[in-house]
Amino acid sequence: MMQRTDRYCRYFHRLLAPDIRLYTEMVVADAVIKGDQQKLLGFDPAETPLALQLGGSDPALLAKAARTGEQWGYDEINLNIGCPSDRVQSGRFGACLMAEPETVAAGVSAMTDVVSIPVTVKTRIGIDDHDDYEYLANFIGTVSNAGCTMFIVHARKAILQGLSPKENRLIPPLRYDVVYRLRQEFPELRIVINGGVRTTAETRAHLNEVDGVMIGRQAYSDPYWLTELQGLVSPEGAKWQAPTRESIVMQMAEYAGREQSKGTRLHHISRHMLGLYAGQPGARAWRRFLSEGAARPDSGPEVLLESLHTSIARSKLAR
Repeated sequence: MMQRTDRYCRYFHRLLAPDIRLYTEMVVADAVIKGDQQKLLGFDPAETPLALQLGGSDPALLAKAARTGEQWGYDEINLNIGCPSDRVQSGRFGACLMAEPETVAAGVSAMTDVVSIPVTVKTRIGIDDHDDYEYLANFIGTVSNAGCTMFIVHARKAILQGLSPKENRLIPPLRYDVVYRLRQEFPELRIVINGGVRTTAETRAHLNEVDGVMIGRQAYSDPYWLTELQGLVSPEGAKWQAPTRESIVMQMAEYAGREQSKGTRLHHISRHMLGLYAGQPGARAWRRFLSEGAARPDSGPEVLLESLHTSIARSKLAR
C-alpha cells in the first residue's frame, strides 16, 4: 500500500471505522533513523490504534527504528517481509527475506529487546520454489522463537523474478487453507490472513478460522465498506451506527482546513476519498468534481463542501 496509507488516508479511514487497526506505508528502517521523522512518522492521535510498518534486514537498524517508533506513540511495530518488488529486493528486505529465516529472527529479537509494544511480521506463504508447508512452518517456528507472537500472512507465495508486484497480487493462487493450517498447528500464535478479501461475508468466514483479517486495496477503492467491517469488531452488545457519507465529507473538510494551515495541498487529502461513493449512483460525477476541484493550487476545504451541494445533489447520491 505504498503511496496510499499515508497519514491523510489513515485519518479518513479512522472516521469510517473507529476500532480497526491501521498500518502505515512500509518505511525503511534506515530512513526512520536518518530522515525527516516528522514527515515519515508523524500522525494525528485520532489515527490510533496504529502500527508502524518497517522494512529492513539489519538488526541494529531495525532496533533503533522500532525504538523510535515506540517513542512516537505507535501501538505496534510490523516487519514487512511480504513485498516482492525489485527495489525492495535490491535493498535486501521484503519477501526475499523468507529465504533467510535466521536473519528475520535476529531482526525480531533485536526489536523485541528494546520495545514494550508488540513486534509482528507480515509475510507470504512462500517464495519461488520454497512454497511447501513444511518450509513455511519452519520459518514461522524460527521467527516466533525470537519473540514474534503475531504473523500477518498473505495467502499467496511471491515469485521474485519474472512477475511485477501487481502480478504477484494476482497470479500466484490464493491458498487460504495453508494459513488456516498455521492457525491450527501454532495455537499459541495470533495468525492474521491477508489477500483477495473483498466482502463482509468472506471476512466473517475467515474470522471463524483465524484471529484477524488484513484488508488493503479493496478497503482503499471502496472505503465506505469499512463501516460494515467496523460492525464485525464492535464490542459485543454495542450498537454501531455507521456515519453517513455526507458527514464524513464534512469532517474531512474540517480536517483539510487544519492541514492546509500547515501547508498541505487539498489534493494530497482528497485523492484518498475518491472511492467514498463507490457503487452509488452518480459516483463518477462526484469523483470528477472532486478531482478537478482539488487539482487547483488554491483549492481549499470548500471544494469538499461544494461537492455535497453540486454533484451529489444533482445525482441524488445515497447518504
